[in-house]
Amino acid sequence: MNPRLTRNQQRGICAQLGRFNLQLLYKASIHGFTGPAFHQQCDTRSPTVSVGFNASGYVFGGYTKQPFSQSEQYVHDDQAFLFTFSGEKLLKYPVTGPANAVRMIGNSGPYFGEALVLVTGSKPVVHSNPGNYYNFTAAEMHGNDLNMTECEVYQVVEMTALESPWRTVIWETEKRTELMDKLRTYRPLVNSVSKARVLLIGPVGAGKSSFFNSLNSVFRGHVTNQAMAGCSTTSLTTQFRTYTLKDGREGKPLPIILCDTMGLEESTGAGVGLDDIISILKGHVPDRYQFNPSASLQLDIHGYRERPELKDKVHCVVYVLDACKVSIMPSKLEEKLEVIRKKINLIGVPQLILLTKVDEACPLVLEDVRNVYKSLYIKQMMQEASSRFGLPLSCVVPVKNYSEELEVNPNCDILLLSAVNQMLRFTDNYFDDISDRVSNIKTKE
Repeated sequence: MNPRLTRNQQRGICAQLGRFNLQLLYKASIHGFTGPAFHQQCDTRSPTVSVGFNASGYVFGGYTKQPFSQSEQYVHDDQAFLFTFSGEKLLKYPVTGPANAVRMIGNSGPYFGEALVLVTGSKPVVHSNPGNYYNFTAAEMHGNDLNMTECEVYQVVEMTALESPWRTVIWETEKRTELMDKLRTYRPLVNSVSKARVLLIGPVGAGKSSFFNSLNSVFRGHVTNQAMAGCSTTSLTTQFRTYTLKDGREGKPLPIILCDTMGLEESTGAGVGLDDIISILKGHVPDRYQFNPSASLQLDIHGYRERPELKDKVHCVVYVLDACKVSIMPSKLEEKLEVIRKKINLIGVPQLILLTKVDEACPLVLEDVRNVYKSLYIKQMMQEASSRFGLPLSCVVPVKNYSEELEVNPNCDILLLSAVNQMLRFTDNYFDDISDRVSNIKTKE
């Protein structure tokens, strides 16, 4: 369930409210253009921002601090307002009749005092009557186009800062250097393996390729874009790629390989499949293998490893999740990830969660990435990711990938390098488990 409201539009709305973020509750194209569907998703939730979209390209809606219900009554709200966007600029219309700011109608969507109703009578239609409790012109608000193409309702979430960080991070240049040196000098615990092999799995657009690019940027000293990354509803990565980091532009390869896959998608027959993931884990899949969502890996493809060695297998799996979307993950996608996680458990590969886009998810972190462990919202998202995947909170690490920047930031680097450090620790756990199994076999013999 992806928000149609852009990040800039969300920021424009939040600028009217303070240090808040928007969490998507209801999307009419998914839940239904009906009053009951709206109330099922939104009742008792507050404050909220309701947004309508029409075919003429208008984006408009309203804010209320009052929780929705089906009481059929008017509700007082002196903080309510309506808004529309003129380009990226938000135009605000404060409530003029607070006693009738919002009405709770069971068979309709968000109902702002007779002036603006989104989803009228369980139809994708706007009801608009300017002058009743809000003053605006219909032409300016929605261009007199009353047929909606989408309706979304967001809960407004306050970005609360904790007094002290709940995880200790040393934000110093020396720490960045120490973490870089740890990766440079890392050696796997098994002599036959020279590089840790880490598989990145995640939904389309979560930031798998961007993570490699960001980590590569740390060692290049400037932002790079080697792996294809960007914004798309379908995966930009269509091949299985193995990326080796280099210590500088012409430096030596670092002892870690990041494996990038096609993104996961909720629909059947789309995105990377379970069978292909298992083949990757077991080391059968060659670099640049072209994924086919409708058919799993064939044994006769060029480069197929029939008897992979330990160095070809995956030593750690990292689920890459967008912090903005953890709480609205589609159920079908969550079910796919659950099946994948259970299969990986059976194989015995350690698993970690990488929470990306923490700066987009929380204004506190956007202001200063060092607030990441002071943000109550980010902690809640990490806890939710932990709960959904059945992994301990210690297995969840947040990062900010480079996306808009041209130069690296030492604090972002520390988060990225700390995440890699955890991957190496989990890789060591994998090799320890391999050694224990070999020792037990020898003991029995």
